[in-house]
Amino acid sequence: MSSYILRRMLLSIPVLLGVSILVFFIVRFVPGGPARAMAGPNATPEFIAQIEEEMHLNEPLHVQYGIYMGSLLRGDMGRSIYFRRPVSTVLAEKFPNTVKLTLTAMFVATVLGMGAGIVSATKRGSILDNASMLGSLIGVAAPVFWLGIMFQIFFSVRLGWFPSGGMDGWQSYVLPSITLGMASAALISRITRSSMLEVLRSEFIVTARAKGLSEKVVIFKHALKSAFIPVVTVMGLQFGTLLGGAVLTEIVFSWDGIGRLMVTAIDNRDYPLVQGAVLLLAVMFVLINISVDIIYAWLDPRISYSAREGE
Repeated sequence: MSSYILRRMLLSIPVLLGVSILVFFIVRFVPGGPARAMAGPNATPEFIAQIEEEMHLNEPLHVQYGIYMGSLLRGDMGRSIYFRRPVSTVLAEKFPNTVKLTLTAMFVATVLGMGAGIVSATKRGSILDNASMLGSLIGVAAPVFWLGIMFQIFFSVRLGWFPSGGMDGWQSYVLPSITLGMASAALISRITRSSMLEVLRSEFIVTARAKGLSEKVVIFKHALKSAFIPVVTVMGLQFGTLLGGAVLTEIVFSWDGIGRLMVTAIDNRDYPLVQGAVLLLAVMFVLINISVDIIYAWLDPRISYSAREGE
């Protein structure tokens, strides 16, 4: 297992390196150059030259990238132009808020998605099955910003049950978590249903029922674990997607997270902060994928064995 995990971690290094190169060069190729974009249209040539000198933008690109990577390896992500503080400090303040929102949204998506998928699979062709699949279709099709605004109008303005925005108390988590988690819940529901239907037709399930085991034991003890591997895949990918895609939800609900921070950084041409935020999200996405691989190996040891044989 340890060699399997080490192999997955080593494979993630080229991915992170590629992300760092991509973000670095995209920022450098903005119209007029990053120094002029950060300084503004009315900046003097002297001020632009000062920014280029401070950020080493007057050096060749390969030298700039070497300086950038050297700073990253020392834990220095640069200094935010807008906040006038280290990028790592700004990200450390905002990122936990996004993680909290993502975790609650993932909880909502898992509970609703797996619940609906299991019910649909065990009650195939029933009204519950059709209602679940219709709900998942709506969840996938509904735009996040529209869903969030509708929740605000109904639950905040008309009913007054939850606040329409901000981060004051547990009530403020309810609407943004449901808004962010709905699309993931719909996808998890469909994958769970499909996987459960396939497992329920397996011979070992027929044998378990022939032994006289109760339907709950057959479903939750035998079928669910075997059907869980593709669901874990979707859950892992969706967690990374939610973590990096909470921008619209954070804007609609005035959530002080990293998605809203990135919009602020782009609006103010704070490219060091944009680079740091994108790289942080890339690292988190890679770590989530590694965690999914570890769960794979735990659920089905044949995966780690096959990986070892492939080496």
